[in-house]
Amino acid sequence: MKAVVLAAGKGTRLRPLTDDKPKGLVEVNGRPIVTHCFERLAELGAEEFVVVVGYRKEDIIEHYGDEWDGIPITYTHQREQKGLAHALLTAEEHIDDDFMLILGDNIFEANLDDVVHRQKESRADAAFLVEEVPHEEASRYGVCDTNNYGEITDVVEKPDDPPSNLVMTGFYTFSPAIFHACKLVQPSNRGEYEISEAIDLLIQSGRTIDAIGLDGWRIDVGYPEDRDEAERRLQEKEEKAATAEAE
Repeated sequence: MKAVVLAAGKGTRLRPLTDDKPKGLVEVNGRPIVTHCFERLAELGAEEFVVVVGYRKEDIIEHYGDEWDGIPITYTHQREQKGLAHALLTAEEHIDDDFMLILGDNIFEANLDDVVHRQKESRADAAFLVEEVPHEEASRYGVCDTNNYGEITDVVEKPDDPPSNLVMTGFYTFSPAIFHACKLVQPSNRGEYEISEAIDLLIQSGRTIDAIGLDGWRIDVGYPEDRDEAERRLQEKEEKAATAEAE
């Protein structure tokens, strides 16, 4: 299974960490965020990385070259920052089967393998991790409703009145059907082509979208304090592993 990594963002909110580099190259615990994404995807058996670049794309291309740890890398260019659905469409010509998608500003220590297994076993058109957040925070995310079978029945992007406190995280699996849906998406009130709208179009067309509850943690590195929190958690994990090994 190929893996698409969205790493085109400027990281304006991460300044001053992004004053001289793109968001994906900001280091967390000594390694760039994109490297953390590659590590997780490699563990899941990624055969190729399709990396969507944009802002300071030359820095990312120069840093990684045409492969990482033996896994080939293909780059696509999002010329304007018009949302995740818009970014994903730049990878369409390189995808011909089910694939993984990860947002290149997320750090995961969670059950990503459950999402991949669900996609392979049930041949769902999409599956992704969902997380329960305090209801007052849900309006910051893509909010989901599910039925008794764990299937997504509705997705709303950053609603003023969230229908639930179940939100999308930054890891998904899709069939190529997502690309047709992305082409039908209209700009949101923010002027962006939202991935949540593409997912909702799949639902409306009768496609099966499965929700997998987050087991573990993930941090969307949007602000410097998020980077610090992710680093703290990763260091804590390393310390626990070292202690266990010593015992």
